[in-house]
Amino acid sequence: MKLATIHDGTADGRLVVVARDLEQIVVADGIARTLQEALERWESVLGPLQALHDKLNAGTAAKAVASASARFMAPLPRAWQWLDASAFPQHGILMAKAFKREPFDTEWPLMYQGLSHLFHGTSDDIPFVAEADDIDFEGELGVITGPVPMAASRAEAAGSIRLAVQINDWSLRRYAPREMSTGFGWILAKPACGVAPIAITPDELGSCWQDHRILATLVVERSGERFGAVPATEMERGFDELIAHAARTRPLCAGTLLGSGTVSHSRYRELGSCCISERRAIEMIDHDGVASTPFLRFGERVRMVAFGDDPDLPLFGVLDQRVAHASDRSA
Repeated sequence: MKLATIHDGTADGRLVVVARDLEQIVVADGIARTLQEALERWESVLGPLQALHDKLNAGTAAKAVASASARFMAPLPRAWQWLDASAFPQHGILMAKAFKREPFDTEWPLMYQGLSHLFHGTSDDIPFVAEADDIDFEGELGVITGPVPMAASRAEAAGSIRLAVQINDWSLRRYAPREMSTGFGWILAKPACGVAPIAITPDELGSCWQDHRILATLVVERSGERFGAVPATEMERGFDELIAHAARTRPLCAGTLLGSGTVSHSRYRELGSCCISERRAIEMIDHDGVASTPFLRFGERVRMVAFGDDPDLPLFGVLDQRVAHASDRSA
């Protein structure tokens, strides 16, 4: 099943069901007004939502409209909680080598808690204060959970996964080293993320959902040029393990969004990267500490699309956003 949220003049938007080919949508009238509401009543709304999805795909759903006529928000325009991991070891290996430090050695997953009250939609302009803050993108995959009890087992954590999503974890690299050195969490370095428009139940992913991982290829373009086409096949820890870690000492509420961290691959020279910082790290390794790829400038666009078994059908729709100055009223 595929779900999305469209603008309706409210902060949380309106829940819609999306056809398998992404061509049509239908409002989930009488089932749930928002995705958050659906997540909180998942057991009672799952059947009706699935039935509506089946009708939409069969061409029999009343009031179905073309998806091109809708203005999509992030599936969860705001969430109770946003947690981001770093589950692709190659990314950390490259960063450690470039900056001449030892990789993090921990028995626990790497994870931080970030800003959750705003997630930018698929075609939103993304406001930033200054280019000098070193604006970067990070292509990720993620999941949205139902409620997770404190000290949940990995099996319980796996059972809590409701939806899969695609994320751009916008980052400001100027602030990252200083905030990391304090031993506290990210604040300035991590503004609001962008999320692709379509959220998918794991069963809809088919063979792309294995071992609680999303085995998609994430294609990233910067200002119209290919930056990377990276398979998410080297994720070290599955989302079941990441969720169980996050719930070790506290429960998680329905509507918790958890990211994989930057998708990265050991064949990075051939496949490219999903963030500028990783590309710059490779340049530093190759050229005695000198990086040449610039961070983003105002007016640039970042486009991210994830593909699974069908090379012509974006799993999560298209995430295509423009870097804008905060004073730009269109942002």
